[in-house]
Amino acid sequence: MTILEALREKMADRGIDVYIVPTDDFHGSEYVGEYFKCREFLTGFTGSAGTAFVAADEAGLYTDGRYFLQAEEELKGSGFTLYRMGEPGVPTIYEKIESLLPEGGTVGFDGRVVSALAGRKIEKAAAKRFGSVDSSEDLVGLIWEDRPGISKEKAWVLPERFSGESASSKIARVRKEMEKLQADVFVLTSLTDIAWLLNLRGNDVSHCPVVLSSLLLTARGGVLYIQNEALTDEVRRALAEVGVSTAAYESIYEMAGKIRNKKVLLSSGAVNDWLYRLFSKGNEIIDRENPTVRMKAVKNETEIRNIRNAHVKDGVAMCRWLYWLKKNVGTEELTELSVSRKLKEFRENMRGFLDVSFETIAGYKEHGAIVHYEATKATDKALAPESFLLVDSGGHYMEGTTDITRTVALGPLTDEEKEMFTLVLKGHLSLLWLRFMKGCSGLNFDAFVRKPFWERGLDYKHGTGHGVGYLLSVHEAPNGFRYKIVPERSDAAVLEPGMVTTDEPGIYLEGKFGIRTENELLCVENGSSEYGEFLTFEPITYCPIDLSAVLPEQLTGEEKDKLNLYHEVVYNEISPYLEGEEKEWLKEATRRI
Repeated sequence: MTILEALREKMADRGIDVYIVPTDDFHGSEYVGEYFKCREFLTGFTGSAGTAFVAADEAGLYTDGRYFLQAEEELKGSGFTLYRMGEPGVPTIYEKIESLLPEGGTVGFDGRVVSALAGRKIEKAAAKRFGSVDSSEDLVGLIWEDRPGISKEKAWVLPERFSGESASSKIARVRKEMEKLQADVFVLTSLTDIAWLLNLRGNDVSHCPVVLSSLLLTARGGVLYIQNEALTDEVRRALAEVGVSTAAYESIYEMAGKIRNKKVLLSSGAVNDWLYRLFSKGNEIIDRENPTVRMKAVKNETEIRNIRNAHVKDGVAMCRWLYWLKKNVGTEELTELSVSRKLKEFRENMRGFLDVSFETIAGYKEHGAIVHYEATKATDKALAPESFLLVDSGGHYMEGTTDITRTVALGPLTDEEKEMFTLVLKGHLSLLWLRFMKGCSGLNFDAFVRKPFWERGLDYKHGTGHGVGYLLSVHEAPNGFRYKIVPERSDAAVLEPGMVTTDEPGIYLEGKFGIRTENELLCVENGSSEYGEFLTFEPITYCPIDLSAVLPEQLTGEEKDKLNLYHEVVYNEISPYLEGEEKEWLKEATRRI
């Protein structure tokens, strides 16, 4: 019996007509621990975003443009059809549920891994067919015989010299927001928000230093629902100092069922369906974006200083790796996996390095056209002194989180490769040191970057940029650059000084190559006039852009000036840490054009 057949058998036993399996854990995390990878177990698709559905005669997977090529390959023979989200003629997952559900039928899902917001939408879709919802059971868990256990790694305290603000100060700020809304209880289940608020970090999710937990905060105290194994004496003391006690991780559901006649502040887009239903009974729900989201997005002076230091360290590692790569390609046997391992080695040599911030994406030639490609032993491609290697990578340091993409010319390039590289560079440069009025959001800028693409009838199927956390998730709301307004997403916030956002346009030609250039940009103040206050984007990623792939004649004077200024900054920041041939290489790599 196949996995799909086994799930359908469980569905039939319970009278469930359509079953939904998302990517999330109990906290709506983008990246999840091994225990929570039900969708991957069911479908074989390994990407970080996607929702599967199973009906009696049909099964499918919804994912976004980053993963179209990858999903198409990984779903072969699985019994699941790929649904390309956002493409013309493709129904939404909710429209699909409605079309599949027989009149009076039942939609099932595990209410702990579906957000309350998504749960309400599923309920509405079912209601259109006079159907119902059953969110009581994890059916995939019933058929996953060798399922890994839930992670129980130790939590640890992030010192204030890195966080820049005490947990008590942060909690006081949150309580002021609760007071404004007259909320009695604040329910916080987002792992990155809890980590930020309490100055805690952990290791329960690969490459995202968070600890599995939920928090109930009141005007005078709080309870952190956390696995006992995660607690150390230092963590207990730190929590006690800010008036937060601890309770068993799973017991939040029992507590939620007991709270009555309170005004409960939560975000239906972040809290899971089970908790929302429990808190809704006998309480008044104040459904708002978690106040911690915008607080943690605006980095304080200490965090900004540390983040700059983290990027200098990361830049040194990247430059040493680029020098090594350019020197050895064609003379040593190199592959996508071996160069990824080597890059990690260079990062590990930097003081304060903790982990990579995500699995390195190293795609050579046609693999670079797969936006979130991850090499395996089966797909590991040997490198040759020609064409492009696209490498998207990053690191977690005590001083912060980095995310950088460089597309490297390994040898001679075709005219098309150089033209496309220059096109991506033109888009990328449009945001560097761009002056704009305070009050703008990422929606105002995405078209600036895509303009040279759209003029050629081209585009890329991902956002231009995302927020980056401070020793947290490499993808952080609410700031980002994208032109499409997507109600389910919250990454188009008004930009504020202290926010860090990536700038990463790309071009992906299936079967040929992929190109992406990515820097992190820090939003900073830039003076004022009689018209108001102005801001600008300062690049804080320090690593050369491969000039051997650039067609200077296709850049405007302003674009050349920006590129030259950027490379001057890179050289000034990184050269003091390099010597000999590496330093000479950097000087040449950052030459003026």
